[in-house]
Amino acid sequence: MFLPITTQRLRLRAHTPEDAATLQAFYSLPDVARYLLDEPWSVEDATEKVSERLQKTDLDGATQALALVIENDGHVIGDVALWFTDADNRVAEIGWVLDPHFGGQGFATEAVQAVLDLAFDHYRCRRVLAQMDARNIASAKLAERLGMVKEAHHRQDWFSKGEWTDTIIYAMLATDR
Repeated sequence: MFLPITTQRLRLRAHTPEDAATLQAFYSLPDVARYLLDEPWSVEDATEKVSERLQKTDLDGATQALALVIENDGHVIGDVALWFTDADNRVAEIGWVLDPHFGGQGFATEAVQAVLDLAFDHYRCRRVLAQMDARNIASAKLAERLGMVKEAHHRQDWFSKGEWTDTIIYAMLATDR
C-alpha cells in the first residue's frame, strides 16, 4: 500500500474514527463551511462523515475514492479527497479543506500537490478537476499555484445555503505536468 504519503512537512493518511473530533473543530466554523456544500458540522455530522471516509482508501477500489487526513507534526490540520467522476476515462475530481489556523503557510499547496502527483503517477489519471464556489478566492489561488487551468465559470448554477452561487472549475491534464 502507498499510504501514508509523506512530504517535506506533512503526512497524508487514511481517516480513523478518532479524527472526527479534530475535523469537526474546524468543519464546524462558519467561515470554513461557507463555501462547502454542507452546513457547519455538528458532532453527529463529524462522526457520520468520517465513517463514510473510512471506506475511501483506494481510487481503484470499491468506492473509487480516496479520502486522506493531512497531518503536520502529528496534528490533523485538514483533509483532501480524490474521487473518480469517470473511471473508464481516468477523470477524477479533487477537493480539500484546511483548518484556517494553518492557512497561509503552504500546507494546502503541499498536500494537494502530493495528491495530484498520486493521481497522475500512481492512478494514471488523464484529467483531475477541482470545482469550487467562485467566492472561494483562496482555493482558486491554490489551484492556480498548482498549475491547474481555469476552464469554466458557471454563473448562478448552484443553489446553496439559501442563495444562488457561481461555480468555477479548474483542471489539470496529465500532459500539463
